[in-house]
Amino acid sequence: MTSTTGPHLSLWKQGLGVVPDAIWDRTDLRSLVLADNGLARISERVGALRNLRMLDLGHNQLHDVPSELGHLEALSDFLYLHDNRLSTLPATLGRLTALRYLNISDNAFEVLPEAVTQMSGLIELRVTDNQLTHLPPSMARLTRLRELHLRNNRLTELPAAIGSMLELRQIDLRGNPITQLPDALLALPRLEKIDLRWVTTLSPPRWFAELESRGCAIYL
Repeated sequence: MTSTTGPHLSLWKQGLGVVPDAIWDRTDLRSLVLADNGLARISERVGALRNLRMLDLGHNQLHDVPSELGHLEALSDFLYLHDNRLSTLPATLGRLTALRYLNISDNAFEVLPEAVTQMSGLIELRVTDNQLTHLPPSMARLTRLRELHLRNNRLTELPAAIGSMLELRQIDLRGNPITQLPDALLALPRLEKIDLRWVTTLSPPRWFAELESRGCAIYL
């Protein structure tokens, strides 16, 4: 379906292959959907769309995105980069401090980009189906995060710094080779759910009982 109403443009699944240059002239746009178009490249001209609040580049063939994405500081609602071929993100994306939702699932990340940990406004972060072996201590910067989705990575543990993420409600760790969890999880006053299904490597710590007594659901 194609929609061109007002400042919202959806070109979902149009078989574009390449984004028409005219799109980058639409500096009035608030939302832009380019998902599922076989795109291998995004022009640096995307940086001119300074009014964007939502951008969907999911389900494409991107190996990288331009550093000019970091110019989109009004981006506050959603940034979808899932189901591409990304292994890194430009450092400039750390400027997107108003962004509340980021999806970089189904890519080739072995390391969580440092730029992501600078997106201090994030409320929901999805990094499922990648190849992460660890999370950086700088995750502690994400003090507004409520949902952290990490299904099907290669994580064996979580950093103690997760104890600083006091707004965290849900952690999805399904399908990871987790062997230990930090006691710092007990410091999360709003934690409602830890999903550890398909994890066969963890001996549940004794303090799980305390979390459950506080109303946190733990799925094993």
